[in-house]
Amino acid sequence: MDRLTNTIRPYAWGSTTAIPRLLGVEPTGEPQAEMWMGAHPGAPSRLDRGGGETTLSDVIAADPERELGAAAVAKFGPRLPFLLKLLAAGAPLSLQVHPDLAQAKEGYEDEERRGVPMDAGHRNYKDPNHKPEMICAITPFDGLCGFRPPLEAADLLEGLGVNSLKPYVDLLRAHPEEAALREVLTAVLTADRTEMARTVTEAAAAAARLGGPYEPYASLVHDYPGDPGVIAAMLLNHVRLQPGEAMFLGAGVPHAYIDGLGVELLANSDNVLRAGLTPKHVDVPELLKVVVFAPSDPGVMRPEGNGEEVYETPIDEFRLSRFVLAPGGAPRVLPDTAPQILLCTAGSPKATSPVSGELALAPGESVFVPAGEKVELSQTGTVFRATVVV
Repeated sequence: MDRLTNTIRPYAWGSTTAIPRLLGVEPTGEPQAEMWMGAHPGAPSRLDRGGGETTLSDVIAADPERELGAAAVAKFGPRLPFLLKLLAAGAPLSLQVHPDLAQAKEGYEDEERRGVPMDAGHRNYKDPNHKPEMICAITPFDGLCGFRPPLEAADLLEGLGVNSLKPYVDLLRAHPEEAALREVLTAVLTADRTEMARTVTEAAAAAARLGGPYEPYASLVHDYPGDPGVIAAMLLNHVRLQPGEAMFLGAGVPHAYIDGLGVELLANSDNVLRAGLTPKHVDVPELLKVVVFAPSDPGVMRPEGNGEEVYETPIDEFRLSRFVLAPGGAPRVLPDTAPQILLCTAGSPKATSPVSGELALAPGESVFVPAGEKVELSQTGTVFRATVVV
């Protein structure tokens, strides 16, 4: 069991206060968007087993079966298949989708064949892996997830009273659902940018004036004036997660996070196709190949079980659960069949193993537990557990 030192990513949309507040440190004044825990090559966690600091990715590469267990290596290969994050949104993230596994492999191989540099701004596929993910709220957390039913989206757009939105309203009402959503999203993203900027400005002013269901969308234009993603976002469901609630985002589901602090767990990939709310590259044809054009329920999740509260998802690369340790409660013994990362978000729990002894945890601190090492949690606090299904 190893205490981890983790990198905080200073993306522009990050909150300046949420992660420092959890860690109990003074804000720097700079955005602190994500704290990464895992073995992603972009920012692997660091640890020290007595021979000096090294990365978790190097530790795993040196002996994958010892660190991950034979079952996990056989199923996922010699790598940690998930990435755990603290995510602190102070401004909206880009409106985006992720490819499925076949799309990711095909897109990655195509860009490799064409010699698109990995750091090129127009590169879509950074690896051949899919990127399902979930977010679990620590504070109230606002996001957008999945398409609304087209008739509901039509009513929302019509209620703004903006004449230039009328063609989209008519399209949403005149076609079958999948065709309606495809035509409107395509039209919004390919419209003349000058005309769309005027539409966005009018729509945002109306949304601010009307409030209510329009309130989440009115705030978008502050950070992304004139961005067609503001109109595209109105096609999506608005979701407010309360602390402890979560949502899962599968391939092809358009989504964006707006505000709040959460625990994010995802497959170890960096493949993102953007639809708006970003200054970065938007590849509309490739995006349209990946988006699933169907209305969907955001599916707010609540943990199930006593002791270990599990957030059930349909994939095996990651599994998120939570332990809420009460004063005087019995220690919780964790399964040891797979690698795991433990993250404390509240209180002062202790993690104890016969191999590594006792580690006290404070909010924002995390540990890596290799497969086969038995750990028990005790004292008081909240601990999230990220692992795999083998």
